[in-house]
Amino acid sequence: MKKKTIIAGILFAAFGLTKMSAQINFGDKAIGAVQKGVTGFTFSNADAAKLSKEAVDKLDSEHEIAGPSDGYALRLNRVFGKHVSGEGFSLNYKVYKLKEVNAFATADGSVRVYSGLMDIMDDNELIAVIGHEIGHVANNDSRDAVRAAYQKEALMDGVASQSATVATVTDSQLGKIGSAIIDSKYSRKQESEADLYAYNFMKKNGYNVNAEESAFRILAKMSEGSQASFIDQMMSSHPDSNKRADEAKKRAEKDGLYKPYVQQKIVNTVPAATTTKKAAKTKKTTTKKK
Repeated sequence: MKKKTIIAGILFAAFGLTKMSAQINFGDKAIGAVQKGVTGFTFSNADAAKLSKEAVDKLDSEHEIAGPSDGYALRLNRVFGKHVSGEGFSLNYKVYKLKEVNAFATADGSVRVYSGLMDIMDDNELIAVIGHEIGHVANNDSRDAVRAAYQKEALMDGVASQSATVATVTDSQLGKIGSAIIDSKYSRKQESEADLYAYNFMKKNGYNVNAEESAFRILAKMSEGSQASFIDQMMSSHPDSNKRADEAKKRAEKDGLYKPYVQQKIVNTVPAATTTKKAAKTKKTTTKKK
C-alpha cells in the first residue's frame, strides 16, 4: 500500500498538482493503466479548443450573462468587438454579471469578463487586462492550462488510460475543468510574457499604453483594502502588481510614450436614447389698435 501511494504521489507531482486527497486510492491495475495512458497521451490544439469550448459552455449556463442590450455587453462590444481574431485564433466575448474582479480567456478563443472588473476600470485599462488574457491564448498558456486540467481529472478518475487521445468527459469533469480554467495558475514567466503581449497589442492598435500601468496600480491598491484576501488569492501566482506596473511604465518610457495616466469616465449603463425634440408650434396673435 505504501508503494502504491508513492507511485500515485509521483504521478501527481509530475503534472504540477499541489494537492492530493487522502481519499484517492489507485489499485495496481488502475495505476498501470494511468501510467500507460499518460506515456502515450497526445493533446493537440484542436483538443484544447474543443474541451475549452465545452467547459466554457457549461460555465456560461451556470452564470448570469449580460444580454445583448445590457450596458455591460454594449460597452464590451464597443471597446473590444473590433478585435475578433488573432494570430490563428478567433475570439468571442461575454460578460458575467458578477462582482468579482476577474477575466479569463480560453484556448477556443472565449473571453469572459466579470462586471466587477468593468466597474473599476475604464476602457483603456480594460483593454490592457483583456489584452493580457488574450496573450495567454496567443502564447498557448491557455492550451497548456486546459491540458493540465484534463490530465488531472483523467488521473483522478482513472480515465487517461486506454487511449492516447482525449476521451469524452463527464458533466462533472467539465465543471471541474471549467473551475480550473478560471483559477489557472500561470508561471511568473507566462504572466510577464502576457503583460508584454498586452502592451504590444495596445501599442499596435493605437491605444494609450500607459493604461496598463494604471490597471496594475488599481489591482495593487485593491490588495491593500477590504478586498485584499480575494485579490491576493486571485493574484497569488502573478508577479506583484506594483512590480508589473513598474515594468509597464519602463516599457512606455523606453518607447518615449510615457505620461501619467488619468482614468477616464466609466460607463456601464445603456446610453440614453437620442430624441429629437420637435419645437412646439405656437400661433401668433396680433392685436389691432383701435
